[in-house]
Amino acid sequence: MVQAMINISEEANHILNIVKARHKLKDKTEAINFVTIEYSKDLLEPELRPEYVEKALKIDKQKGIFVGTIENLRKRYEK
Repeated sequence: MVQAMINISEEANHILNIVKARHKLKDKTEAINFVTIEYSKDLLEPELRPEYVEKALKIDKQKGIFVGTIENLRKRYEK
């Protein structure tokens, strides 16, 4: 485990207190860990779940529907 002394703004401190309370965490260290892990899920490329891969492969194998032009597509779905 890495230890660090950090300076944070009052707003960041307030947000950490809210995260700590909302998720019933013991201290701000756990809150910081929680926030960084949650943020990394959006920031970093997520690993695809096996069920999602299966679903995507099934969809990829499906035959498409020929509609021709945009007007034909609109006629088909705007009824």
